[in-house]
Amino acid sequence: MAQPLYCYEAEVEWTGQRKGQLRSRSLLSIEVGAPPEFQGHEGIWTPEHFFVGSVASCYMTTFVAIAELSKLDFISFRCAARASLEKLEGQGYQVTKITLAPTVVLRNERDHDRASRILEKAEKNCFISNSIKSEVVLEPTVLFAAAAEAR
Repeated sequence: MAQPLYCYEAEVEWTGQRKGQLRSRSLLSIEVGAPPEFQGHEGIWTPEHFFVGSVASCYMTTFVAIAELSKLDFISFRCAARASLEKLEGQGYQVTKITLAPTVVLRNERDHDRASRILEKAEKNCFISNSIKSEVVLEPTVLFAAAAEAR
C-alpha cells in the first residue's frame, strides 16, 4: 500500500530592501526578511527564526500527540529553542545545532519517568528534526504542579 504524500506550499514576494511578504493559502501573510546581522531589519521574522521555530513547533505538536495517546496528564508545555548559526570553512553558513529546552508541568509526580520518555520519544519522532542535518540537543525540565506554582 502506498504511503501518503503531503504537500505544503508557500510564496514569498519581495517588497523592497531585504524584506518580503510570505503567504500561504488560508493563512495570514507575514513580513519576512534578513536579520540585522545580515544587513536586514529589526522586528520581523527571518529564515533563521522560522528554522528554529519550525523545529520547536514540530517538537511541541509531536509531544502533545504522543502525550495524548499515552494519556499523560500534563498541565502545561512550553519549549524554548536556540539555533547556532556558524560559517563553516568551504560550506558557508549553516545551523549546526538546535537546543530544545522543553518544560512540562505534570499533575502527578508518579508520571515523571513516563513524561521523560515521552519527551525523548517526541524528539526522535519530530519530522522536522528528522529532516535537517543540524544536531538537535534536548534539555528537558519536568515539574509538578506544586513546584510550578512555587516558581
